Amino acid sequence: MEAEKKITLAVNGGIGFGAKLSPKQLLTLAKLVEEDTEIELTTFQQLYIQIAESKVEQVKMELEAEGFSCYPVGAYVKSLRTCNFCKGAEEEGMPVAIELNRRIAGHPVPFTLAPAYTGCQNACGEPLVHDIGVIKRKDRYELYIGGKAKGEDARTAVLFQDQLTPDELYANVEQLLQIYQQNGKKRERFFKFIQRYGMERLKLEMGL
Repeated sequence: MEAEKKITLAVNGGIGFGAKLSPKQLLTLAKLVEEDTEIELTTFQQLYIQIAESKVEQVKMELEAEGFSCYPVGAYVKSLRTCNFCKGAEEEGMPVAIELNRRIAGHPVPFTLAPAYTGCQNACGEPLVHDIGVIKRKDRYELYIGGKAKGEDARTAVLFQDQLTPDELYANVEQLLQIYQQNGKKRERFFKFIQRYGMERLKLEMGL
């Protein structure tokens, strides 16, 4: 009998203080995966698990009931990597991070895209070495694009916009992703798309 196809899911505890998991959540995770399944801890505050295709929706429901967030793996926007909100949820903008993640995580793109957020200028969430990075300064937000953490062509993201309100931040990130989704080539990384498309053309198309 042919083995059932396995689907990889990315799961985490959502946007919170240090992306923590409770013992109850870990027990639930252990119950839902097969005994011989390896759980991979990624550098992006996610756990990769493999689930039989026929059980994916049921497993997602049970995980989400315990406070997990579940995301697809592949050419999608990854869940938002964040700092530890060490100065508090309100001061460092956790509600904004949660809403931004809700709007963009899991959306299809030409190549896996990694966004990151940090609540102060210390940049502990590493926003400057990710495809899209957000830094909160006082009550406004800075948007950086085009970072890359690995490889010989590693680079720091460049400031795209600053002094953004939360609503402006959401709208601009969503518009950036829409332009990338519509105009990026298959498997074209975001920083290469920016190089090809041009920063000024991006700003012009977005009305900036």
